[in-house]
Amino acid sequence: MIWDLERFKDNTAIIDESGVTLTYAQLKGETEVVARSVGKRCLVFALCENSIGSILGYVAFMNGGIVPLLLNRHLDPALLDGLLSAYAPSFLWVSLEQAGQFHGMEAVYEVRSYCLLRTHYDKEYSLHPDLALLLTTSGSTGSPKLVRQSYGNTLDNAESIAKYLELDETECPITTLPMNYTYGLSIINSHLLVGATMLVTEKAMTQREFWGFFKEAEATSFGGVPYTYEMLDRMRFQRMSLPSLRTLTQAGGKLTPELHKKFAQYAMDNGKKFIVMYGQTEASPRMGYLPADKALEKYGAMGIPIPGGKFRLLDENGQEIKSPHVTGELVYEGRNVTLGYAECGEDLAKGDERHGVLQTGDMAQFDEDGYFYVVGRKKRFLKVYGNRVNLDEIDRMIKVQFEMECASAGTDDHLYLFITNPDKAQEVKDFVSRKTKLNAAAFKTVVLDEIPKNDSGKVLFRELEKHYRDDVSEK
Repeated sequence: MIWDLERFKDNTAIIDESGVTLTYAQLKGETEVVARSVGKRCLVFALCENSIGSILGYVAFMNGGIVPLLLNRHLDPALLDGLLSAYAPSFLWVSLEQAGQFHGMEAVYEVRSYCLLRTHYDKEYSLHPDLALLLTTSGSTGSPKLVRQSYGNTLDNAESIAKYLELDETECPITTLPMNYTYGLSIINSHLLVGATMLVTEKAMTQREFWGFFKEAEATSFGGVPYTYEMLDRMRFQRMSLPSLRTLTQAGGKLTPELHKKFAQYAMDNGKKFIVMYGQTEASPRMGYLPADKALEKYGAMGIPIPGGKFRLLDENGQEIKSPHVTGELVYEGRNVTLGYAECGEDLAKGDERHGVLQTGDMAQFDEDGYFYVVGRKKRFLKVYGNRVNLDEIDRMIKVQFEMECASAGTDDHLYLFITNPDKAQEVKDFVSRKTKLNAAAFKTVVLDEIPKNDSGKVLFRELEKHYRDDVSEK
């Protein structure tokens, strides 16, 4: 059992945008009925949205020893069919609105606009005793590759987050991220642990109704990925009057130092906390955070390890880096490091393959005070005419200079700059050439209607490959 719901029985657990409320006592009672309706430890696919029914199912499965795979309810049907074939779940947890598309499946229970559908697969895969939860990796929502998370991983990370964010039962976080995305889920996990009230909405931050609900319910915090904060900046968020807001958190990728500084200054000027965090699905997900009192002084940093965690940097020879301002691959150690991956149903029986150590694939440095700065992905570097080019830094420069969406990708000696403003194509190319001091022939600007992103706001670099794969092969 992850959450002691009885402990906070009189507290309000969830309020949705229509005003429906659920106490912790009600949440306990209703989740226990869902778990009994499943009746055994097995695999369930939960098609998620930010609603009471969706969260209720998740809590029922986790507290009832049932293993859910959390998926976005809008996942492409062909991708969902592939996952169903690969893992043969015993049940689906879906909205009543969506249930009709699953022909031949028996509805065994319904509550809060969600229902439990019994599947009829011949095969039922063995589940390791420690396996609690399955999540897709952030860049592959339709891939059969899943992250295997244990009960210990989930609880340890939720407790650590609650500790460094100083969460208590007076908190009222509002949903701004999909609950099937590990960052959005960690907000639910950590706040239910302390008896807080979740404010649940499917409305986007660009909609007036979102802010109406925010103010009426007196939300105290929200979380966002870099794209969220870029959007809020364009919306002139800093001018909004939000007296109930206490804390803004950011994770899901590196925020540009300029935007980090801007929101840190806003928080300082308005008596709020802005906390940048670092994590990956493979770490349940949080690994690092920058304390609010260091947000302005150390802007651009992702911070220090979470309570119970440890960072170290390795050079190209696998030796630990002991000096500040030297780049190496970031390695994390902690009890929240997940068990490993699954790529087929048989993998669900596997135990712990990582043993608390995660090679993040991120390149980082630390300063004299021990604060860590991510400088890019290990694979987000290209050699251009013999020069090592950091693609994340290219993106940052363009975003700061032109205040527009962009993404860079390519192969050695062929760097493609993807932008959304056709009027700036040549100007962007010339700017990057000038800044990198590399011949403009190495760069090509590609104008897209929009930069492809997954449901957590991260750029889908594989989607960009089709714009240059054939072009490069001809050269």
